[in-house]
Amino acid sequence: MIRITGGKFKQKKLASINDFVRPTSSLKREAFFSIIESYAIKNSIELYKNKIFLDLFAGIGTMGLEAISRGISEVIFFENNIEVINILRKNCLGICKNNQFKIYDEDLINSKLEIEFQNISVIYIDPPYAKYNLTKLLESLSNKIKGNTLIGLETSVKDNIIVPENLNLLQKKTYGKTIIYFFKLS
Repeated sequence: MIRITGGKFKQKKLASINDFVRPTSSLKREAFFSIIESYAIKNSIELYKNKIFLDLFAGIGTMGLEAISRGISEVIFFENNIEVINILRKNCLGICKNNQFKIYDEDLINSKLEIEFQNISVIYIDPPYAKYNLTKLLESLSNKIKGNTLIGLETSVKDNIIVPENLNLLQKKTYGKTIIYFFKLS
């Protein structure tokens, strides 16, 4: 059973689906938000108020909904499996106000990500492990994001990540077979 780990919806259950998704564990979610919140405080960055969380390869929405619970104003979800999108929409309607979320049914590897990046403070990327070459996606994002946007990338320890030159690796955390990278513009 998956629950929100922090904020005003802490302990709220999320619907899930056994196929197609690998929701980010509560341990990794808590660690991720702790790291970005600590970084934001140290660097006087506003993460939540009037800001947008971009959840790429969103699955059932655990990361974006966690961000809503912690105070982010809006979440944009990208997911391309219709069965998963139905669960994602159900979870969003259980937590969000209608104007707090948008769901794009789009394959990110072929996407041009034609959205407004102005108020996006955090991007979380959690693709199926070992399925995509993420270099092109990271390059595209690094050319669209604004100066204080933080990027989290969850991958398998076996995935080979080539980081664009204009992204700076802030931190890298290993959790068993998973690595979460934290980036910002150089």
